Amino acid sequence: MECHVEQLGLVDYADALRLQKERVAQRKAGAIPDTILLLEHPHVYTLGRNARRENLLVSTEAIRARGAQVFETDRGGDVTYHGPGQLVGYPIFDLTQHRRDLAWYMRSLEEVFIGVARDFGIEAGRVAGATGVWVGNEKLVAMGVHVSRWVTSHGFAFNVNTDLRFFEWIIPCGLRDKGVTSLARLLGRAVEMSLVAHKVVEQFGVVFGFETEVSQKSKVES
Repeated sequence: MECHVEQLGLVDYADALRLQKERVAQRKAGAIPDTILLLEHPHVYTLGRNARRENLLVSTEAIRARGAQVFETDRGGDVTYHGPGQLVGYPIFDLTQHRRDLAWYMRSLEEVFIGVARDFGIEAGRVAGATGVWVGNEKLVAMGVHVSRWVTSHGFAFNVNTDLRFFEWIIPCGLRDKGVTSLARLLGRAVEMSLVAHKVVEQFGVVFGFETEVSQKSKVES
């Protein structure tokens, strides 16, 4: 099965939302194959459909004054952070070509990143009652998705070289008793983002049975 991967670099969150909507419409129409958008965002906090405002520990005005944006989204989950050094991915998949099963899709996404962590010598796994990929009690990869007519959008945020101090302004995913970590923190060194992206694409191929075609773009194009 074919999958097209668009590597987009640093993209404003609003532009990424627009591009997702375009790709979702194209996928529903059968105009494109399954597609993964891989990118980084400038500093931004996003609130999912189930977000509670009290999990944003400072005011929206204070966040904007510090150079970050705030968006409400239609993805699942609570509040999370995106920023430079974090690999964000938006799979635009037609689940009718896989399994019409959202739980299966979420577990498959988790399996991708359990495999990526293993490639770097890290034992990661799941936490009962929570989504994402964890190392101990700390989340390495956050996930929140939206599905419309079985076509997916939104996706994952993989802390690679992320500045974890930005998580201090929120209760990530609404989980007070859990922490966050990054690949760089676990390895004790920064990691080349292109290498991580390659590993992620490779594991998507393994888990979903894809043959992937990768394109790199310096800007978002419709």
